[in-house]
Amino acid sequence: MLGFSHFRLISSKIYFLCFLVGSGWSKMRWVACILRCSMLLMLLGLASILANASPIKNDFGHCERVVKKWAFSSLDQEVKEDRHTLQDLLFFLHVPRTGGRTYFHCFLKKLYSKSLECPRSYDKLRFDPRKPKCRLLVTHDDYSMMSKLPNHRTSVVTILRNPVDRVFSTYEFSVEVAARFLVHPNLTSATQMAGRLRAKMRGVSTLDIWPWKYLVPWMREDLFARRDARRQKGSDDTKSSGSYDMNEIFMPLHEYINTPMAHDIVHNGATFQVAGLTNNSYLAESHEVRHCVQKYKILGEHVLQVAKKRLDNMLYVGLTEEHKESATMFANVVGAQVISQRRASAMSLENVANENSEQNSLLSDSEFENDDHQNSSVDHNASQVASTENGEATKQNMTVEKLMEAYEVCISNLRKEQGRRRTASLKRISPAKFSKEGRRQVPEVVLQQIKSLNSLDLELYKYAEDIFAKQHKHTMEKLFAIEKWESMFNKSDGAVLWKVFALATTLILLFLFVNSRRRISKIKI
Repeated sequence: MLGFSHFRLISSKIYFLCFLVGSGWSKMRWVACILRCSMLLMLLGLASILANASPIKNDFGHCERVVKKWAFSSLDQEVKEDRHTLQDLLFFLHVPRTGGRTYFHCFLKKLYSKSLECPRSYDKLRFDPRKPKCRLLVTHDDYSMMSKLPNHRTSVVTILRNPVDRVFSTYEFSVEVAARFLVHPNLTSATQMAGRLRAKMRGVSTLDIWPWKYLVPWMREDLFARRDARRQKGSDDTKSSGSYDMNEIFMPLHEYINTPMAHDIVHNGATFQVAGLTNNSYLAESHEVRHCVQKYKILGEHVLQVAKKRLDNMLYVGLTEEHKESATMFANVVGAQVISQRRASAMSLENVANENSEQNSLLSDSEFENDDHQNSSVDHNASQVASTENGEATKQNMTVEKLMEAYEVCISNLRKEQGRRRTASLKRISPAKFSKEGRRQVPEVVLQQIKSLNSLDLELYKYAEDIFAKQHKHTMEKLFAIEKWESMFNKSDGAVLWKVFALATTLILLFLFVNSRRRISKIKI
């Protein structure tokens, strides 16, 4: 690869050579030599330009092939015809800062017993397959998790949030959690103590959770560096133009959104997570595909199409901004099916236990006297399993109405607890105070930059809004139809309808009985 300095050196040598060789030449021959040398230099320059440009062109071509190949293989899967029916395993793809933790604690924990949760199913980076019969998987893992699950027996649900608000919330939470470590005298002490606490804890630390395992230590290091700088300066006075631009205390928002860390993890994070292309992906090609898309924005359309199809195949897509409607729809779309599924499972186990009991009662004591203990054990175990399933999974005859009531109480308590923790954390970086009002004071140029950096997420969110509107309309129509039938039966005319229903049932049973008698008589003849 030839640079300007190389050309200058080569040209000076060529001209010097012409001067030496052409010392006895005529003026015309000497000029001709110079012209030929100049032409040669021009050709060398053109070759250098082409040589320098070809790697860029080839790199884009390579990226285009890689992204298209991945997208084609992902889109090649057929859309599930029964995607609105809950399958054996429910996979809650939790996009960070969308309210997913609320759904886990206030909905799913009331629907699924602990025994039905997949081991380490929440906030863990990797799925633990030691319990293949688990029914609930809630995790920050991306869609590539489906490669480890029985695809045809798995239903996926997720919640999306307005991308600008999600970036704000991710930034705020990173600062908030990192600020908790400022109780320590220095970064070394904070890091060592965090390591000791995580080793003792049986549960899961925020530092184990994607993407916080990357964002929080990075922000923690920045907080300590800025605090040390203030102490060296000998002053705690801070100048700022709002809680999102407190340069002397923590990283300003406009600086945060332009860091390599934010580009790799935060921006377009929902699209990459739904498509299965985060830096936490199980797919070997995910990192190359993601980096190609980040380098060449035009290739992002392929990832967007895959992410849209993923949403199409999901059982439920909620919206953080439509909180009340999303919760109601989750209870009626997902909750109702979980309750129905668990009841059917409990009834099936009870039937098995009853059948075993009836069969054992028909057996003679003399013929199976050696198996008495074994049979009684089977009956006991089947009954015990049925009792466990019925008691834990259905949570004392849970209904959609009871589920929504429990949700309202739970979310109220959860918000109070989260508020207390946030207040305690932000005291360490006072006078910072994150709020909706503070967000409105952020300069428009920063907001526009966030939108530009999250163009894929903005498109995916619009698509999710359309899916949500259609599913919400369908759910409301279904609920209205149910309420209409219930009101019909609750009115005085309902007695007439019940009589008609009872008469029709009697006639059907009578018809079946007569037919069965005829068949029996024919067999006897």
